[in-house]
Amino acid sequence: MKAGYVVMVIAGTLLAFCGIDLLAGGVAAATVAAQQGRDGFLTTPSGSFSVSSYAITSPDLETGAQPGSVGIPAGLATVMLEATNARGTGVFIGIAPRTEVERYLASVAHSELTSVNSTPFRTEYREVPGSRRPARPGSQTWWTVAASGPGTQRVVWPVASGDWAVVIMNADATQGVDVQVRAGVRSALFVPAAVVLLLSGGLLLVAGVLLVVFGAMGLGRRDPTQGPNGQAGAVGGTGAVGATGAVGALGPPGPIYAARLQGTLQPDLSRGLWLVKWILVFPHVVVLFFLWFATVVTTIVAGFAILFTGRYPRSLFTFNVGVLRWSWRVGFYAYSALGTDRYPPFSLAPAGYPADLDIAYPERLSRGLVLVKWWLLAIPQLLVVSALTATPTARYTIGNTTYSTTTGASLLGLLVLIAGLMLLFTGHYRQSLFDFILGINRWVFRVVVYTGLFRDEYPPFRLDQGGTEQDGTQQDGPEQGGIDEAARVKTT
Repeated sequence: MKAGYVVMVIAGTLLAFCGIDLLAGGVAAATVAAQQGRDGFLTTPSGSFSVSSYAITSPDLETGAQPGSVGIPAGLATVMLEATNARGTGVFIGIAPRTEVERYLASVAHSELTSVNSTPFRTEYREVPGSRRPARPGSQTWWTVAASGPGTQRVVWPVASGDWAVVIMNADATQGVDVQVRAGVRSALFVPAAVVLLLSGGLLLVAGVLLVVFGAMGLGRRDPTQGPNGQAGAVGGTGAVGATGAVGALGPPGPIYAARLQGTLQPDLSRGLWLVKWILVFPHVVVLFFLWFATVVTTIVAGFAILFTGRYPRSLFTFNVGVLRWSWRVGFYAYSALGTDRYPPFSLAPAGYPADLDIAYPERLSRGLVLVKWWLLAIPQLLVVSALTATPTARYTIGNTTYSTTTGASLLGLLVLIAGLMLLFTGHYRQSLFDFILGINRWVFRVVVYTGLFRDEYPPFRLDQGGTEQDGTQQDGPEQGGIDEAARVKTT
């Protein structure tokens, strides 16, 4: 792989993710701006606050632009607070400098709010003891904003720099406060912030996608050693194929599918190396993260190309086949088969490795199928693949919250674990178990090939076991199993 194209894919992926993050922030800001009510405030649901003391106070609200300040920066927002006395009597709500509040509530029993949890709604307080009864809060003149009386009382406060406190009391300064409180915020910055985030995120995403596409096209260009048509020989001609070809569990082998997955079981596997292979492949996982993001992007681009031209761009096809091939090698080594101890090469092209994947390049693809085959038509196949590879999940509810957790291993994962334990205790990997594991992987990759728009042929509902696929047809001539033999070439 040429370093320049690799750098383009990595840089493009990073730019695209930055763009996606900015777009998400822009959508969030636009949503907040759109959800501000008729009075211009984005409000919270009402919550119940109840204490036995004389007053509920907020924690320290230090606002402003200076370092160390917390909360909303001064001058950028307006805060609204509403309070209703649950007992039907008058309520007081006010905001003032903290020094004034501390002087007013000195030696007065009050409750400082320390935390509020929304799901489920729950409040916690720090109780401050005292023996003095305070004067009526509405009679004090030092409040910055305040409201007192029966029914619902509201204060609106443009956030200013300083150290502030919010106080909620009974209007008559009696002990025992039980109120319903609702808060809101309004800022003129939501709309411009949304515009800036959406524009910058869109530009970064477009730039990242372009870099990814051009990098993938560069990595997928024909190798100079290929023939004039970009062909490198017949499918399966790498010399790394296995000698087994067990009959599938669902019947005899049928025509060879246009995507061929192969693997050779190494006879002298280490007993314990499989325990750390998932750590050893970490460099591959990092590289494949970028490559798979590029594959998702280029598959979308290829989908539009197929829709308008009926052709899958060859360079993108070659690149995406290489990513699938790379993924299969890593899986064959570490977690999908444990079939070899030979470390996978860092390459998109065939490399004589014991595991290989080949897909015949289609000269023409259906324009209409590209709209439905990757989701609607693939549903039966996806259900089968889910049954073979999905991990069981348990759901349970605590209070109003539902949690999910995995409760076991998938069928494929369980079989691979059994193979690993057999290696650990006996030093032997049963060929029949390997063949069955290869059959599951083959089915999975065929579905990936179909949903990834590589081919129009529907994957067979057939578990073709063994390291090498066997053609069950008896036809002669170039046409075999509905696939043009001339098109059955290895794409590198």
